[in-house]
Amino acid sequence: MKSPVKGPQLGGPRRVKVTSPQTRIALARGHRRHPQLLPLPAPADAEAARAVFAAQRRTALRTVVLLVAVLFGSSGTIAALPVLDRLAVAGVPVSWLVLAVATYPVLLLLALCHVRRAERAESSAGTGTGTDTGAGTGADAQAGAGSGGGP
Repeated sequence: MKSPVKGPQLGGPRRVKVTSPQTRIALARGHRRHPQLLPLPAPADAEAARAVFAAQRRTALRTVVLLVAVLFGSSGTIAALPVLDRLAVAGVPVSWLVLAVATYPVLLLLALCHVRRAERAESSAGTGTGTDTGAGTGADAQAGAGSGGGP
């Protein structure tokens, strides 16, 4: 009678690891990254990061308010003007066109402006410490932030 213990201890068949050729190639390259702890930032860097985070948080809050205004504004406009349901362009009610066509370019513009402002906040913090070679100083970027077109 055979022993219930399996494996190479008693001369049984060895287990074979089966992998695809792509996996073997990837493992042979050795590009596996080991988790590394990031160094702790200096106190000045931490303060700069907090300032950037606060500026980006304000930008995000402004963007969310504008997003709500666009979405509820378009819906409210349709609710306030029932004539938009009766008007049609190419057989499609104008109210549908407002919701399905007109709001998406506005949302795209809102998203692009949000990303631009968030990147501007990040780069202005970099130019204030002298680590970035962008044009202008942090004060110039902040002064120009309210004068451009966008949310």
